[in-house]
Amino acid sequence: MAALSEQLFQELRQATAASERDCRATAERLSQEVQRICNESQRIQDSGDVEGWAMTLGRHRVAQCVKYYRLGSSQGRVELHSTLSAIVYRYITPKSGTVSYQTRLQLIEDFLQGFYGETFKVFRRENVLSPDFQPRTLMELAEYMAFSERYGKRRISLPRGRSQQIVILRAQTFSQQQPPETLVDLEQAMESGNGEADDLRELLPYQRLRESLVTDPDALPEEVLRNRVVEALLAYLKERNQEDCADYFTLRLLDLPTGEIEAILSLTPRQRDYLQQRFKYHLIRFALSHHWELVHEWLEADLHRNLGLTPHQWERLQETLSERQRKLLALKQEGLGESEISQRLGGTVIQVQKQWSKLLEQAWEIRNL
Repeated sequence: MAALSEQLFQELRQATAASERDCRATAERLSQEVQRICNESQRIQDSGDVEGWAMTLGRHRVAQCVKYYRLGSSQGRVELHSTLSAIVYRYITPKSGTVSYQTRLQLIEDFLQGFYGETFKVFRRENVLSPDFQPRTLMELAEYMAFSERYGKRRISLPRGRSQQIVILRAQTFSQQQPPETLVDLEQAMESGNGEADDLRELLPYQRLRESLVTDPDALPEEVLRNRVVEALLAYLKERNQEDCADYFTLRLLDLPTGEIEAILSLTPRQRDYLQQRFKYHLIRFALSHHWELVHEWLEADLHRNLGLTPHQWERLQETLSERQRKLLALKQEGLGESEISQRLGGTVIQVQKQWSKLLEQAWEIRNL
């Protein structure tokens, strides 16, 4: 543990301007947390590489602390609040039925204030801190905020082999405990505002969806890969000034019903249908051209697996290809880059990209027959 603590200490010192004392104390607490996880995890114990796991988990925690440290006190709080809001948004659903979006935001605010109190108590207890401990430096505050995010995402075992994140379990309990009259009061309060409220669109949980996709280092590979695809698609849409498509996509990821998506984005059904078609257009371009390797790896349909085709489908694809397409496919399978392929086939890189997209589209159609 001493070696791990020292390594984490050095990384904190290099990445922040915090004092040596603060970095040392945080590093020791993080190393103790990691050691406890490694001791309690049978999977890690059976891996034969406990030290490697400890270092990976420790560095993950250092990276979280550094993230909140660099954001600072104010923006760090906003980041944490937005991250947890995105996770619990769909679970704040009171028994009384449908509530307005504004009311749900207020309920989320009330829930998280109580959740932060619980998190602070757990932070003190697990780190054996005094009951009156309060973060007094930016490093201590960053450590607490990083812990709050991890604690909220921590999974609890449930009957029949299931598990769920703590913050979701707490949100479900909170929703069930809300009396109907409270909801009525909230609705009336929101409707009788003084007109000075902030733009609600800036508070939408999808603004911070990307942060909610951060996974633990020991997450399943397919979960990590899925999140990479989601992040890449969001970046792709934003780079092309398709903010409304990105908003629509993230709300779909939150499993919101169509009516609620229309209300949040202030769209009519016809406008939402048009937006959905435009999103599908960009999704196809993303999947068949710009990020085809990442998408096909996620779908287990990469070149090493014959683009996800069965032997019969693969033969059928070969029959539909022109001689130039067959050469292109062979060069791709050799791992050559687009520039070298364009030189061998003759033509420009853009032409190669278009030809490859067309080939992928043909494989896509055959695979989905």
